[in-house]
Amino acid sequence: MADILPQPTARFLFAFAALTFSAALHAQTSDPKALEYVRGAVASQLLADKTDRSCWIYRDHDVVPGRDGHDVVTSNVGTPEGELKRTIERDGKPVSKSDEQAETDRIVHFVHDAAAQSRTHKENSHDDQQATALLKMLPDAFLWTIASETPELVTLNYTPNPKFEGPDYQAKVMSTMAGQLVVVRRGNHIKTFRGSLTEDFKIFGGVFGRLYKGGTFDVERREVAPGFWEIAETHVHIAGHVFVFHTIGEQQDEVKTDWKPSPAKTLAEAARLLNANP
Repeated sequence: MADILPQPTARFLFAFAALTFSAALHAQTSDPKALEYVRGAVASQLLADKTDRSCWIYRDHDVVPGRDGHDVVTSNVGTPEGELKRTIERDGKPVSKSDEQAETDRIVHFVHDAAAQSRTHKENSHDDQQATALLKMLPDAFLWTIASETPELVTLNYTPNPKFEGPDYQAKVMSTMAGQLVVVRRGNHIKTFRGSLTEDFKIFGGVFGRLYKGGTFDVERREVAPGFWEIAETHVHIAGHVFVFHTIGEQQDEVKTDWKPSPAKTLAEAARLLNANP
């Protein structure tokens, strides 16, 4: 498990989204006003991803059900060099003294392992590039209509655009999704993406894999400080597999709370905040 936390699933899924409440099931073009909202929200998110250098301390409760699942609570500390985490609960109980020591040893080792840090940064960079590419596709990948408007929020419905041809596998999955996007008017912040697969997605007719109809996810962003929005909840329940034996299904419920600015400037400082002295 990486110690500099990638934003992986949450950011990657955040880029793709959807839930079937659309009034545009048979439409062939987007409502121009709805599309304008979408483009504004995407531009705002891309700018934030590029310029926001804020770092946070938060509590992360991550539940992955199933035979190999887990229920883990971590304390997380962000720095300009990345994030560190310490497991503090497992399966609803505080970790044992021996596990506490193992966590300390793991954190200290990682702070001094430049090669491991480099690998994690490389993985994070790849995830970020994928998320950015998918986010840029949203206006064209879907057909958009306005579901409702209030002085504070705009709710948009969307279904796949039959004319959209994705350049890669991830983009093609978007062609099976339909959904709902909620935008905060002030600042054009994306607040909610909820999604589901409207049909099975087969790779080469299912020979090399399949994602199953009905899989859902719900990603929620919150303003953790004035002007700063972060992904606070990710609920993913998508089943499937590719290349026959490797699952790409996700069964996960993750909730991040107790946000506050991080004073740590380095991984070593973050380690000390997590009671691990490097």
